[in-house]
Amino acid sequence: MFEAKFQTFDDTANPAATAPRVTALRTDLAKRGLTGFLVPHADCHQSEYLPASEERLAWLTGFTGSAGAAIVLMDRAALFVDGRYTLQAREQADTSLFEIVHLVETPPHQWIEQALKTGDVLGFDPWLHTVEGAERLAKACANVGATLVPIEPNLIDELWKDRPAPPLGAVTLHDIHFAGEAAETKLATIRPEIAKLKADALVVSDPHAVAWTFNVRGADVSHTPLPLSFAVIPREGRPSLFIDGRKLGNDVRHRLEELADVRAPGDFANELSALGKAGKTVRLDQATAADALARIVTGAGGKITKGPDPIALLKAVKNPVEIEGAREAHRRDGAAVVRFLAWFDREAPKGRLTEIGAVEALETFRRETNLLRDVSFSTIAGAGPDGAIVHYRVTRKTDRPISPGELFLIDSGGQYQDGTTDITRTVSVGEPTAEMRDRFTRVLKGHIAIATAVFPDGTSGAQLDSFARQSLWQAGIDFDHGTGHGVGSYLSVHEGPARISKLGTAPLKRGMILSNEPGYYKAGAYGIRIENLVLVVEGPAVTGAEKPLNVFETLTLAPIDRRLVERDLLTDAEIAWLDGYHARVRNSLAPLVDVQARTWLDAATQPLG
Repeated sequence: MFEAKFQTFDDTANPAATAPRVTALRTDLAKRGLTGFLVPHADCHQSEYLPASEERLAWLTGFTGSAGAAIVLMDRAALFVDGRYTLQAREQADTSLFEIVHLVETPPHQWIEQALKTGDVLGFDPWLHTVEGAERLAKACANVGATLVPIEPNLIDELWKDRPAPPLGAVTLHDIHFAGEAAETKLATIRPEIAKLKADALVVSDPHAVAWTFNVRGADVSHTPLPLSFAVIPREGRPSLFIDGRKLGNDVRHRLEELADVRAPGDFANELSALGKAGKTVRLDQATAADALARIVTGAGGKITKGPDPIALLKAVKNPVEIEGAREAHRRDGAAVVRFLAWFDREAPKGRLTEIGAVEALETFRRETNLLRDVSFSTIAGAGPDGAIVHYRVTRKTDRPISPGELFLIDSGGQYQDGTTDITRTVSVGEPTAEMRDRFTRVLKGHIAIATAVFPDGTSGAQLDSFARQSLWQAGIDFDHGTGHGVGSYLSVHEGPARISKLGTAPLKRGMILSNEPGYYKAGAYGIRIENLVLVVEGPAVTGAEKPLNVFETLTLAPIDRRLVERDLLTDAEIAWLDGYHARVRNSLAPLVDVQARTWLDAATQPLG
C-alpha cells in the first residue's frame, strides 16, 4: 500500500572496511612524512548535506551523520560529533580505532593541542575548511610546535577507488510565482551591499545563495534542491556563474546567460587569480568559503575580507510571496500529516507496524498531495529507545516494531515549490507512563514559551533559547541541541544565519522562518520532541512600548498528542494556547482531509477541559 520513493533504508556503513582504510591512510601518511590528516564532513561549499562523492568521513569511519570530523594520527584517531550524534557515532564507528569526542566540548583545535607535539606535521585539504577554521587549526598546531600543511589532492580521494562520480542534477528555473522577486532585482540589491563592505567583488561559495540569487534550483544533493556551483558578483559589471554545463537545458542556459557569464567550474580558480593579479579586494563568506579560495586570491596579489555573505540575510528574510507560499505549503503538509497520524493511531496498537512502515506511509500521504517534490530530509522515525537517538535514521538492519507502551517520535518534512516544511510529533502507543507524561509536558511548556514569546526587534536566538529549557531545568534535565534553526523557501531545511540556540547571535528579523523544537531524550528508553515552524512577525501594539516588538506566528498545523499532556503541570495560559492552537488546526485542516481523518482530527483537537 505504501512505499518510499524519495528515501531509502539501506545501511551504507561497512565496519569491516574501516580498519584497512585507516591502515592505508597511515601508510600514505608515513610516505609523505605526515603525522596525521584531517577529514571533515564537508565539501568545497561547506555543505551540511553532501553528495555521495563527497562523503569522505563516512567512507573512512562508517559514521553517516551530517556533522563531524576525524583526525587520524599514526598512533591514535578521533571522531568528533555533536550531541545529536553521540549514540549514532558509537554504533557506526569502530571505537577500537576511533575515540568519540564531543565536537562542542572538545573541538578539533583543542584536541590537537593535547595530541600533537613539537615537530609533528598535520595535513589538511584547504578546499574542505573555511579560512577561519584553517587559521584556528594552524594556531593550535603552532602552540605545540607542530605545523599545519595544505595537501592537494585530498588523501582520501587517492585511496577511495570506487568513489562515486560528482552529481549532474538538472537545473530548473524557480518561477517568479514562487520566488516573488526577479533575479535582476536581487542582483541590484546585492551590489550596494558589496560596496558597503568596501569590496570589489563577492565570491558566492554557498550554493543556496547561488540558487536564491539567480532563481534556480537543482538536484545535486539529496532532499535539498541545490545546484552545486560558485558565483562571483562584482560591485560593477556582470556576474560570473561557475557550473557544469551538462546540468543546463537550453531554456535554463539562455535565462542564466541573460544574467551572468556562464562558465565551466574549472575556470573558477582562474577568475579568482585574475582578481588577485588586478589587486582587487574580494569578499569571502566566513561560513562557507574554503581556505583554498583565500590562498588563490592572496597568492596572486589580491586582498580578501572575511565576514557574513550579505546574501544569507537577504535570503533568510522571506518576501510576501514566499511567506504566503510557506503558509499554503504548511496547510497542505498539515493535511498529509493528519492523515498519517489518524492512520497511525489505527495501525500502531495492532503491534505489526515498524519504523520503516511508518516512514513509507507518511511519505506516501505527502506524495498524494501531487505537489511534493521531495522530502526535506530523511525522516527520523524512532520507536522506544530509537527515539532517544536525536538524528536516528532507520535502516533495514535497525528497523524495529512499534510496540504498545512505547513513545514514537517522527521528525519529517516536505519540499514543495512554494515552501519547505519540518515537523516533529511524539505520540503515545497505548498507555504512557507518568514519567513520559511529565517529560512530554515539560517539553510542551518550553515549546509554548517560544511560541508565545514577545521580544524586541533585534533580539537574537541565544536570548530566547533558555525560554525552551526552563521547565526541563527545574527537573534537572535538558536537551543537547539547539531549540531552533532557520528554514529556507524551497531550499535547505537548515538555513542561516538565524537560529534559536546558545550560539544563535544573529538578530531575528521579521520574515524569517525558524523551527521551535525543544526535546528530551532518555538514552535506551524514549525520545520526545515537539517541533513547529514559526515566522517572525510584528507584535501587537503595547502601550508605552519604547521598542518595536516581534512575535512568532506558528506555521505548522498538526495536533499535539493530548494523551501525553499532564494537565496539572500547565498554567491556564498554556492550556489556552494549546486549546487555541488545536482549534486553529481543526478549522484549517478539516476541509482538506477525508471523513475518517476528519473524525480523528476532531477528537485529537478537543480542548483539554
